[in-house]
Amino acid sequence: MPYGNNRRFCDADSHIMETVDWVERHADPDVRAKLPPLSLIKSATATYDFINAAVEKQKDRAARGKVHTDVVHGTKGWGAYGAFDPDERKKAMDDLGFSRQLVFSTFSAGQYLSHSDMDVRYGGIRAHNRAMAEFCRDDERLIAVGQLSLADPARCVEEMREGVRLGCGTFWIPGAPVGDKSPGHPDFDVVWKEFCDLGVPFMLHVGPNSPVKLSAYENNGQPRPKDITGAEGGENLRVRDFMLLSIGPQQFLTALVFDGVFERFPALRGGVIELGAGWVPEYLRTLDLSQKIFKRTDPSVAALQMRASDYIRRAVKFTPFPGEDVGRMIADAGPELFLFSSDYPHPEGTDDPIGRFERTFKDISEEAKEKLYYSNFQEMMGAV
Repeated sequence: MPYGNNRRFCDADSHIMETVDWVERHADPDVRAKLPPLSLIKSATATYDFINAAVEKQKDRAARGKVHTDVVHGTKGWGAYGAFDPDERKKAMDDLGFSRQLVFSTFSAGQYLSHSDMDVRYGGIRAHNRAMAEFCRDDERLIAVGQLSLADPARCVEEMREGVRLGCGTFWIPGAPVGDKSPGHPDFDVVWKEFCDLGVPFMLHVGPNSPVKLSAYENNGQPRPKDITGAEGGENLRVRDFMLLSIGPQQFLTALVFDGVFERFPALRGGVIELGAGWVPEYLRTLDLSQKIFKRTDPSVAALQMRASDYIRRAVKFTPFPGEDVGRMIADAGPELFLFSSDYPHPEGTDDPIGRFERTFKDISEEAKEKLYYSNFQEMMGAV
């Protein structure tokens, strides 16, 4: 019986675990020669040998026709069923029972997304988007999440169009300023317009976002703790990183609101994924308070035709972490803002994400649950 068997579920966060040569295999030859190798510093425990061994195990499963039947509670990471093989992912989706699933990459952006050579940056993006589209191509339940860089707006638009042609259904962008410019600067209006014209949403995701942590706060006279995966030397999240996850997306979304991007592009839609959502209700209240205070002194604030928080309500959805009190968020901010996600096959998604959400539902209507699990996702993707 599928894990999600009692209603329709759309999963707003899942991943592919890249193999060592995943980007290179999809890159043009001139770009391939310049790409740095896949960095595993954020994984801490993984090595190339570990990944290659997982690939060999997958080949052996395929040769023996072996199907893993405990996807949710089984091994995570590269050892997970469907972590990098598209045929296995189809069967994993059968086991999960989800109607749709966004698929993000995991580590590959470190090879190109901040590269100083724009040919390598955008060539790597194109290779990534080819690879994502190929992984998702033969299962209509899977939605490939491409990547973009706003650094060169014209090239960004070009890669967006090519990504949609390849089959990408949405695009992950860094939630940070672009050089010395706000993402709400008019130079980027061509990008926001293209999102609207193509009818695809933008995604912010944990990873490349505004740096906000001051390193001095970690100089506390104590040994450095393990990261969220339990690794000693990894660069994954620690408690101080986790506490600051929402700052980057708040800065980014605030720019889109008060720089007038959502005003100029009313069809623009987006998702804030794997950055938590418990902060959202108070963020919306603070947006409206800021608008009230500063509309007398700031022309850009005064120019807004709607309540500031309503731009977010119209355009953006958020994924809570498993363990956050989603019922309280819905009661506080409304049912139209939040999305279910599994984070499969990352271990952070836990072995029972539905159960984690359900345990927070007290006096939450079936209609509100349906929005969380299904229709908010559909609305974000422009399917309703």
